[in-house]
Amino acid sequence: MWNEPYLETCCRSALHRLKLSGDHGRPTGLRDDPCLRRLEGMGLARTDHNQRFAMTEQGHARHRTEILKLPT
Repeated sequence: MWNEPYLETCCRSALHRLKLSGDHGRPTGLRDDPCLRRLEGMGLARTDHNQRFAMTEQGHARHRTEILKLPT
Protein backbone atom coordinates (compact mmCIF):
# COMPACT_ATOMS: atom_id res chain seq x y z
CA MET A 1 0.00 0.00 0.00
CA TRP A 2 1.32 3.43 -0.97
CA ASN A 3 1.17 5.82 1.98
CA GLU A 4 3.89 8.38 1.20
CA PRO A 5 3.14 11.82 -0.24
CA TYR A 6 3.74 12.16 -3.98
CA LEU A 7 6.97 13.88 -5.03
CA GLU A 8 6.81 16.05 -8.14
CA THR A 9 9.52 15.47 -10.74
CA CYS A 10 11.33 18.66 -9.73
CA CYS A 11 11.34 17.59 -6.07
CA ARG A 12 12.64 14.12 -6.94
CA SER A 13 15.45 15.83 -8.85
CA ALA A 14 16.16 18.10 -5.89
CA LEU A 15 16.27 15.06 -3.59
CA HIS A 16 18.80 13.41 -5.90
CA ARG A 17 20.95 16.58 -6.09
CA LEU A 18 20.83 16.73 -2.29
CA LYS A 19 22.08 13.14 -2.14
CA LEU A 20 24.89 13.96 -4.60
CA SER A 21 25.96 16.95 -2.50
CA GLY A 22 26.92 14.58 0.31
CA ASP A 23 27.99 15.97 3.68
CA HIS A 24 28.40 19.50 2.33
CA GLY A 25 24.70 19.85 1.62
CA ARG A 26 23.12 22.41 -0.70
CA PRO A 27 23.04 26.13 0.01
CA THR A 28 19.79 28.01 0.32
CA GLY A 29 18.77 30.46 -2.39
CA LEU A 30 19.30 28.20 -5.40
CA ARG A 31 16.66 27.56 -8.06
CA ASP A 32 15.60 24.34 -6.34
CA ASP A 33 15.09 26.11 -3.01
CA PRO A 34 11.26 25.73 -3.13
CA CYS A 35 11.59 21.98 -3.63
CA LEU A 36 14.21 21.69 -0.89
CA ARG A 37 11.87 23.56 1.46
CA ARG A 38 9.06 21.18 0.53
CA LEU A 39 11.38 18.23 1.22
CA GLU A 40 12.23 19.83 4.55
CA GLY A 41 8.54 20.08 5.38
CA MET A 42 8.15 16.39 4.57
CA GLY A 43 11.04 15.46 6.87
CA LEU A 44 13.31 14.37 3.99
CA ALA A 45 15.73 17.28 4.40
CA ARG A 46 16.78 19.68 7.13
CA THR A 47 18.57 23.00 7.33
CA ASP A 48 21.80 22.89 9.30
CA HIS A 49 23.54 25.62 11.32
CA ASN A 50 25.24 26.94 8.13
CA GLN A 51 21.87 27.45 6.40
CA ARG A 52 22.56 24.54 4.05
CA PHE A 53 20.14 21.75 3.29
CA ALA A 54 21.17 18.25 4.35
CA MET A 55 19.43 14.94 3.83
CA THR A 56 17.79 13.23 6.81
CA GLU A 57 17.69 9.47 7.38
CA GLN A 58 14.13 9.52 6.09
CA GLY A 59 15.40 11.33 2.99
CA HIS A 60 18.05 8.65 2.43
CA ALA A 61 15.38 5.96 2.68
CA ARG A 62 13.06 7.79 0.26
CA HIS A 63 15.94 8.33 -2.20
CA ARG A 64 16.71 4.62 -2.05
CA THR A 65 13.16 3.54 -2.87
CA GLU A 66 12.00 6.33 -5.19
CA ILE A 67 15.15 7.36 -7.07
CA LEU A 68 17.26 4.20 -7.03
CA LYS A 69 14.19 1.90 -7.12
CA LEU A 70 15.73 -0.44 -4.56
CA PRO A 71 13.58 -2.55 -2.24
CA THR A 72 12.96 -1.29 1.27
